[in-house]
Amino acid sequence: MTWDPAPLSEVVELFSRIRAPWWIAGGYAIELAVGHAFRNHGDVDVLLLRRDQLAVQEALATWEWWAADPPGTLRPWRRGELLPPGVDDIWCRPSASAPWRIQVMLDETEGDSWVSRRDPAVRRAVTELGAVTADGIPYLATEVQLFVKARHPRPKDELDFLAALPVLNPAQRQWLADALRQTFGEHPWLDRL
Repeated sequence: MTWDPAPLSEVVELFSRIRAPWWIAGGYAIELAVGHAFRNHGDVDVLLLRRDQLAVQEALATWEWWAADPPGTLRPWRRGELLPPGVDDIWCRPSASAPWRIQVMLDETEGDSWVSRRDPAVRRAVTELGAVTADGIPYLATEVQLFVKARHPRPKDELDFLAALPVLNPAQRQWLADALRQTFGEHPWLDRL
């Protein structure tokens, strides 16, 4: 499947139309935290809360949306359809002949708390789930994004971890260390936090 990731400026323009909270996620979130680009990206990720999933259809009203049904099957996502837990990714493109441009990921909540799909015991207030750049781009909190990447770190996840380490403050390092211990017990990143 061909990807041509939308530039962040386009993503921000499209998603700024909705009232629901959203965040740039994945490797771009790490780069926004670090303050500069340092690697190539195969896609661009946007995180929304599952409860706000239909905002994707509002933000990308004229686009095609495809739900990634596990294990690895794409299917059209019908207007107004609510995707159940387990269907966590939506691939979006402007038309059937266009490459994929944006991947939207859905995360869970309970009340005012974000609940990790990796480990439901790892939680955080939704109001503390992200940060915002000086020019107003919302992105997933660095420690949360690193926790998501920690499950099976690929070479690019290791690069992201190393690039983000210098910008993590003590509270962020502690949150990440606690979440890693809670979920994995031991993890190679713990020694560096």
